[in-house]
Order: sequence, then C-alpha cells, then structure tokens
Amino acid sequence: MNIDTVTEFQAKVYAATSTIPCGMVTTYKLLGESIGCNCSQAIGQALRRNPFAPRVPCHRVISSKLAVGGFQGDSYGASIKKKLRLLAKEGVEFSDGKLADLTLVYQF
Repeated sequence: MNIDTVTEFQAKVYAATSTIPCGMVTTYKLLGESIGCNCSQAIGQALRRNPFAPRVPCHRVISSKLAVGGFQGDSYGASIKKKLRLLAKEGVEFSDGKLADLTLVYQF
C-alpha cells in the first residue's frame, strides 16, 4: 500500500492506534468503538494494511478474548511469533494463549 492511498477510515484507525502507550494493548473492538466503528473486522483489515508500522503500533491490538489475535494478515506462524516478540519487548506477556496482566488493556 502506498501512503498516498490511505483512506479516511484507515487514517482514523492509525491515529487511534498511535495513542496506545508502549507496554499496553487494546482490542480491535475497543479501538473500533473509539472511532465510532462497530466492526472489528474492518479495524483488523485497516491494521493489516498499516504502512506506518512500527510508528503506528498495530502489534498492540489484540482480540476481544484477550488472545494475541492476528498480525500482518496471519493468525498463526511467523507473523504471530513476531507480534508476541514485539509485545514481550514491551513487557506484555501471554499465558495459556491469553493476556497475562489484564491491567495492560488500554481504554481510550
């Protein structure tokens, strides 16, 4: 994706994502609600196309079940391992597939 082709919706998603502090995560649902979108899948699709990573930290967005969710269009494999490594560097850990510390969920 070319930076010049970012839609207004994607720009809203990236702006909100940019406010998630290092060491915290939010969910696709909470992110969507913060910009007036009730479709978590649309949020995920916008993040999948994020041309501003890592400045726009899409790795900090997880599923509403507090599982890691997807990353770079994948739901398993090397991309998910990369997302987990990025989060671990920030002090965000997962245990048994779920966010270990619920206090790390960022509320907009």
